[in-house]
Amino acid sequence: VQRGNPEMQRRCQEVIDACWALGDGNPILSIHDCGAGGLSNALPELLNDGGRGGSLELREVPSADSAMSPMEIWCNESQERYVLAIAPGRLEEFEAMCRRERCPYAVLGEATADRQLHVSDRLLGDDPVDMPLDVLLGKPPRMSRDVERRRLDSDTFDASELDTSSALRRVLRFPAVGNKSFLVTIGDRSVGGLVVRDPMVGPHQVPVADAAITLSGFRSDTGEAMAMGERTPLAVLDAPASGRMAVAEAVTNIACAAIDSIGDIRLSANWMAAAGEPGQDGALFDTVRAVGLELCPELGIAIPVGKDSLSMKTVWDDRRMRAPVSLIVSAFAPVADVHRSLTPQLDLECGESRLFLVDLGEGRDRIGGSALAQVHGGFGREVPDLESPARLSAFFAVIQQLNSAGRLRAYHDRSDGGLAASLCEMAFAARCGLEIELEADRETLNNVLFNEELGAVIQVAAADVSHTIEAFQAAGLADLLLPLGRPVPGRRLVLEAAGEKVLDEDLAELQRLWSETSHAVQRLRDNPDCADQELEWASDWSEPGLKPHLTFAIEENPAAPMIATGARPRVAILREQG
Repeated sequence: VQRGNPEMQRRCQEVIDACWALGDGNPILSIHDCGAGGLSNALPELLNDGGRGGSLELREVPSADSAMSPMEIWCNESQERYVLAIAPGRLEEFEAMCRRERCPYAVLGEATADRQLHVSDRLLGDDPVDMPLDVLLGKPPRMSRDVERRRLDSDTFDASELDTSSALRRVLRFPAVGNKSFLVTIGDRSVGGLVVRDPMVGPHQVPVADAAITLSGFRSDTGEAMAMGERTPLAVLDAPASGRMAVAEAVTNIACAAIDSIGDIRLSANWMAAAGEPGQDGALFDTVRAVGLELCPELGIAIPVGKDSLSMKTVWDDRRMRAPVSLIVSAFAPVADVHRSLTPQLDLECGESRLFLVDLGEGRDRIGGSALAQVHGGFGREVPDLESPARLSAFFAVIQQLNSAGRLRAYHDRSDGGLAASLCEMAFAARCGLEIELEADRETLNNVLFNEELGAVIQVAAADVSHTIEAFQAAGLADLLLPLGRPVPGRRLVLEAAGEKVLDEDLAELQRLWSETSHAVQRLRDNPDCADQELEWASDWSEPGLKPHLTFAIEENPAAPMIATGARPRVAILREQG
């Protein structure tokens, strides 16, 4: 059974960090982690990548179980292990680093010019492995699969007759839209001291952040950003569209960080599918091609890493359940200045401001697969998609341009729950009211509010509105920039459509509804009284939230009198667990 040991992982990492910190003097020539197949996969690949063979002794492999067979030692997938190639003259130096970090290591053998893999076993007196690497790692014959494509005929979902107020309440309660505090608060969000942006936003710690951001060092303004994208429900009708939307959602999420270019973004792609099920292999093939061969090359974004799980089905008795093709995208990028990161928290201290929707869906307002359709037991026939990768790139560039110029006060992408959910979450983070005016009529209003096309809501100070419009015009995106209204003091969401008041809601009540699902899970998992108190606190808009009050001058160093004495303190570094 695999057992993770984070302390051993830390010790391994300390040794690796000490090696690469030497720069050109790094004693590590090559490194490979032990994953699937354990040593039986990692060592042959390490040798093969260097164009070498190897002579290894199996019994040098550290093992706490003396009853393990040669096959179990060679093939097990135990955790926190790396195989490394060390320059012969640097072995003693490397061993000293391992001893300093109390990191277990073993010298298994040496590389050979002969491309033969020879593994000896001095205990049993034989050679469990003795074969050419070309045979072991030679190219296998290409797999050929005969698959078919199937299109599902879905229901027609008509949102025009739905009551907008009731629909908003149902959508805010939907797990994919609602508060995720029960997940966020399960662990430490600031371990290490370099976390700049965690999921919690604003003085009231509302979990609505679009991306995670960390510093690259304690004395640095640069950092790294990470964001996610997934639109799995869309794959029920259109798998390639779901893949394109997952990548695009990761981009619109990570756009809140100060990133020099969209080409700086790297993706990790996690693919899941019920391989072998009717229609699913064809859907997977089409989605991989749409993302890997078409969309990402056009955006200039690389996918250097990923994983897959192709058994997403279960069968019991006479029933069969399968998951649709799912692409979960993790986006990473270097951040030029962490202090320019945008959040969904609306800024009421900038004076008069305006809200705009950047509608990358170009007014199509497709409602298929949306939270609105799902909470009403429907699905729809037409799902959102990314029609123009070039316009997504232009959107990313103009957001970065406006952010760099300091013209954006808040930013939030449009995804699960649509525009209505995005606006509510921005108001929740700032504890303010909203006055929204839309051009939509009654028949199209719900599609406008709840479609989950690509897009983002931005807040712009009144003095910067003209500059913002000019920037979108220069980028060829003027038709995507739609005025929405403005944030105001208070706690009311007032929405007018075509001059008629449609909504006048208490945002504190809506936030309570938005938090109900998370609260229900927390009551089951945690102390119910604590969960109840947290819900009451989160729903009470009279609470001031986090308001730091310093009792000292921040420009002064309170430690100065203690350290500027000329006496050098004695320092010890503890490297043990705990």
